Amino acid sequence: MRYAIDGSVNLKIRERFDVVIIGSGLAGLYCALNVDPTLRVCILAKEEIETSNSYLAQGGIAAAVAEGDTPLFHVEDTLVAGSGLCDRRAVEVLCDEGPRDIAKLVSMHVPFDLDEDGELSITLEGGHHRNRILHAGGDATGRETVKTLAHIVSERANITLREHTCFYDVTLDGSGAVNGAIVAKRGEFELIETANVVVATGGIGQVYRSSTNPSVATGDGIAAAIRAGAVVENMEFVQFHPTGLWTEETVGRNFLISEAVRGEGGLLKNKAGERFMLNAHELSELAPRDIVARAIFRELERSGEPCAFIDITAKPAEFLAHRFPTISAECAKRGIDISRDPIPVRPVQHYFMGGIKTDLDAKTNVAGLYACGEAASSGVHGANRLASNSMLECLVFGRRAAEDINARRASAVSETAPELPLRGNASEDLAAVRLNVQNIMSEYGYVIRRADGLRYALGEIQRIRAELEGVFSPSQGYLEALNVATIAEEILRGAIARTASVGAHYIEV
Repeated sequence: MRYAIDGSVNLKIRERFDVVIIGSGLAGLYCALNVDPTLRVCILAKEEIETSNSYLAQGGIAAAVAEGDTPLFHVEDTLVAGSGLCDRRAVEVLCDEGPRDIAKLVSMHVPFDLDEDGELSITLEGGHHRNRILHAGGDATGRETVKTLAHIVSERANITLREHTCFYDVTLDGSGAVNGAIVAKRGEFELIETANVVVATGGIGQVYRSSTNPSVATGDGIAAAIRAGAVVENMEFVQFHPTGLWTEETVGRNFLISEAVRGEGGLLKNKAGERFMLNAHELSELAPRDIVARAIFRELERSGEPCAFIDITAKPAEFLAHRFPTISAECAKRGIDISRDPIPVRPVQHYFMGGIKTDLDAKTNVAGLYACGEAASSGVHGANRLASNSMLECLVFGRRAAEDINARRASAVSETAPELPLRGNASEDLAAVRLNVQNIMSEYGYVIRRADGLRYALGEIQRIRAELEGVFSPSQGYLEALNVATIAEEILRGAIARTASVGAHYIEV
């Protein structure tokens, strides 16, 4: 199916921008701030600017800025985490250029945490062999960074921010190049004319029942890119964070217990208080996330318990309150004092290594279509993301997308809205359809996958997607159900095609 909308939609053409950026997280904001100020930019946010994976990010930003560290050491750790499937050229770009983007954030007054000497406080996280993680606000790096950049964006005369605006599709001209973006706000549809669309829509967490991602993370940008003919890759590589906060009744987004808690000495234990990571990996609790997630999954299978625990009670209460204010407060709401009580956790969908295939300038195979951040498959993560590389990827490739746009200076050719056939009215309970997709993926596309289960799941998802493509509803619920099914099908196809376990993809015959 080429478009999510059908012929019943009255598309109005109201405005033209040089660049339309889909997504208001770190990748989208930083890209916008690096676009030439003589170009008009529109940033679209599905909800408020605060509703993004970037805003929720706790862990930090990895970069080789500490004494004794080098980009080469950062490259080596990234390649190991990626299980041999990283694009080395992309990794080298990420690690070589990352420090200068950190310097730019410092110049923008992002409030990074400082040590007692007033220097940047740089810590350790899982998979890294050297301290290279920068934080802001303790465990609120994403929030503090996005707030700072959003304030700067608000002062830029060439940038327009539109909140509560859903992105539906990219339109192409006769040569196959981007010439517009179909969007909707409060049920009113519009075709924005532009020659450059940057997909920075973040993750796909809502494909699963339990995710640390916000409710808006339905893979909208990736699904629209697929409909426009963009190539996607590595869709099977879904990262499950090993330590989502477990509660008996999880409602909405799962709260994340950051990797940084284990970086500061938190130990993984079972209900009996026994550590189970000692023999699982040389780095024990600081092993790559896929290994930790599978170890917890196996331990829960063995014990029949619903959760494992992180024990950081050896640290003083004052230290924990300062280092992890957000985590301490959230746990306290649930009756958990992390200075005295172990924190109940279990694996939960967290990050997506696959996405829209891009080159070193964040370009896709569709002229004028770019992707950066979690929605892109830039090659830096391979089969498994190294902790805190994600925010650095947003910076480096968001900037590179802007630099390529600045050099191209392409202009859209004015065209009329596409003429589309009518489809039937969507009469099903779309929330139930979406939940059905989530249940299927949470059962068969989880931490450990089985070949027969994947094949069964693919058949079910293909049926659901076909039904959705045969109908239409001018509602956000329809768009998200369609996009979730589209992404789920691609994940399952990739998982079936990759018959050997590697990184975050672990399959049993």
